Amino acid sequence: MNYRILLTTVFLAVIMSFSATAAGTAEIENNDVTHLTVYAYDSFVGEWGPGTAIAQAFEEKTGIRVDMVSAGNGGELLTRLEFEKSAPKADVIIGISEELTSRAIDSGLLEPYSSPVLDQIPHHLIFDSTHTLLPFDYGAYSFVYDSHALTEVPSSLEDLLDPKYQGKIIIMDPRTSSVGMGLLQWTIAVYGEEYLEWWEKVKDNLLTIADGWSSGYGLFTEGEAPLVLSYTTSPVYHKMWEESDRYQATVFEEGNYLAIEGVGILKSSANREEAEAFIDFLLSDAQRDVATTNIMFPVNRNTVLDKAFSIAPEVTRTLLLDNELVSNMRDAWVDEWVEVMSR
Repeated sequence: MNYRILLTTVFLAVIMSFSATAAGTAEIENNDVTHLTVYAYDSFVGEWGPGTAIAQAFEEKTGIRVDMVSAGNGGELLTRLEFEKSAPKADVIIGISEELTSRAIDSGLLEPYSSPVLDQIPHHLIFDSTHTLLPFDYGAYSFVYDSHALTEVPSSLEDLLDPKYQGKIIIMDPRTSSVGMGLLQWTIAVYGEEYLEWWEKVKDNLLTIADGWSSGYGLFTEGEAPLVLSYTTSPVYHKMWEESDRYQATVFEEGNYLAIEGVGILKSSANREEAEAFIDFLLSDAQRDVATTNIMFPVNRNTVLDKAFSIAPEVTRTLLLDNELVSNMRDAWVDEWVEVMSR
């Protein structure tokens, strides 16, 4: 994930009602059960994230207490686990994106879990065949535009190079933002070894390169530029909480790059059964709350979405680089990007 949509402007009252017989969620006798410690990315645990509501609902269902710990974003989550390797504290980790799969597996800190709920998840979203990381939400990167300010909408990465977009595009830095890294991988998936040519040409059309999604998207909604790197689901937030369809997402001819977030169990966990039950819960009962709070698609095909999700355009072609390739080349790609962008 890591790439997220943060609810920062509207007070959200989450009312959750979960069925005790929901498919795939394990029931556990909770006499003297030790509580779970779950590490997650900052916005998941934050005031507007789904973490607190999910933890409370899980405790109500099973009697198992969940301590949600904000542990950074993206690679910072894994870095913290690696730092604590000699004295591990977490049982479950939430928010490791598909691009970090190889690093997560190679760390030896996580243990595979073949949840029974995987049967309810489309196969193309199961990005880790070892089941060390299980997907819990997903989306596709997109350039979101302000329909009140932009009349000619791009339909490809190549369109973004047109001089008519000079100073009109906001993106994020791949060194500090998972969304920015998503765009870098998107260009590599489309252009291959010639990807740097696109970056060289797009520079004049950029208003700014933000350090993170929140700051970049904030500039966009403040009217600083009519195009911003985000997700195809971003307009759902505005439709759901502002009743506005002003902001729209693009679907590109060459395809949109996929973003999938995963959850895993720490090998060192002394609460394996409870950790499995929590993951089953996250992949079943909690899916609607994940969708409406993270503004991402739930992976469970049985989830009933809020009608606001109809504003998100259908992506007919998704792109995703091989996990091992990303792991091996990530640092080199970033170094090459910095060289080009600093010229």
